[in-house]
Amino acid sequence: MFNGDSNSNSESLLFSLTTFTTALFVLEFGADKFVDHTAIVAARTGVSQALIGLLTAGAEWEELVVVVASIARHRSSLAIGNIVGSAVSNILGAFSLGLLFYKGRDGLVFDRSSRIYSALLLGLTVVVAALTAWKPADRGVKRAVGGVLCAVFAVYVASIAWAISRGKITAPEGSDSDSDSDGGGDSSEATSDSDEEQTVRPFGSSVDSTPARTNGNLETSPLLQTDIQSPTKPRRNRPPRHTLWYHAAMLIVGFLAICASSYQLSYAASAIVDFFGISDVLFGVVVLSLATTLPEKFIASISGLRGHAGILVANTVGSNIFLLSLCMGVLWSSTDGEYDGESVNNVELGVLVGSTVALTLTVWFGARWSRWIGGAMVAGYVAFIVVEFVVVRKV
Repeated sequence: MFNGDSNSNSESLLFSLTTFTTALFVLEFGADKFVDHTAIVAARTGVSQALIGLLTAGAEWEELVVVVASIARHRSSLAIGNIVGSAVSNILGAFSLGLLFYKGRDGLVFDRSSRIYSALLLGLTVVVAALTAWKPADRGVKRAVGGVLCAVFAVYVASIAWAISRGKITAPEGSDSDSDSDGGGDSSEATSDSDEEQTVRPFGSSVDSTPARTNGNLETSPLLQTDIQSPTKPRRNRPPRHTLWYHAAMLIVGFLAICASSYQLSYAASAIVDFFGISDVLFGVVVLSLATTLPEKFIASISGLRGHAGILVANTVGSNIFLLSLCMGVLWSSTDGEYDGESVNNVELGVLVGSTVALTLTVWFGARWSRWIGGAMVAGYVAFIVVEFVVVRKV
């Protein structure tokens, strides 16, 4: 598409870059609407708030749509690069910011559920990395493995729902893209609905924003926690400002915005890759993954600043479990593990496993050195990007 004169090529590149940038804003808008109104619809219809909170705390629906759009456009190499690159970026580029932004005197304290889920993520990452590097003689094997990964995600969600129903854990406080950006009517509507049933509060909620101290240690929010009403502030019984149909319609609008923007991202990314002649994997691992994980970086920074260690872990761990189970499962089920171009190599898989090991060790043993670890992770992420361009892919 870029075989014309230089002016035509420049205009095509400018259009692709503009489309890519615009799609990011639409993606953020769609994610906010989808999360906010899903929570309200769940409260109105009696669907489990805990399950809704889980799916919005660590779900990467925009990444899934990017993967599906890439597969539809026969750019499966872009999809595998985006999955692995986003998983690395969630740890080295987002979790690290949360560690750096923490301002408390004492080190971050990670609760038992944070440790459990970080260990589960490590196990899943090792298995998926090994399967990614494995090239079976029978192409149908990867399709079957993809189906198993999708089933693993379903079991993961079901197990969380069961544990919540048994009272073993509680619902998430934050969400993947849930922020104050929705503003005004929707946030007040969520507050109104919470008078009848618990809802997932926006991340910037002031409720339980000050960590409590237990036995002299700073106790941060758990990985999955409930919305607690302040005893000094009476409940306000206000009628809902909008009907259920309004919130259902806005939920659909948000989801359609996610789908449309993700398709635009995939299309624009393919055009940019073709123009510069770089590989789909490189663009997916570095540029596309960096762009699509911007919401995670924002949430991680704020959670670290406010001392919400549990939300920091939930944001990272939940996102990576989503990527490596559902997104990778859909990719392998659709392609048999055969890509239109290159695949990720052992260096990139090694960085993925190594960064996950670093996250798990930090949650289990390294909380007191969290700020130093965060700085090391950021430096490692910059080094990873440089090595990708200069050594691994040799652009």
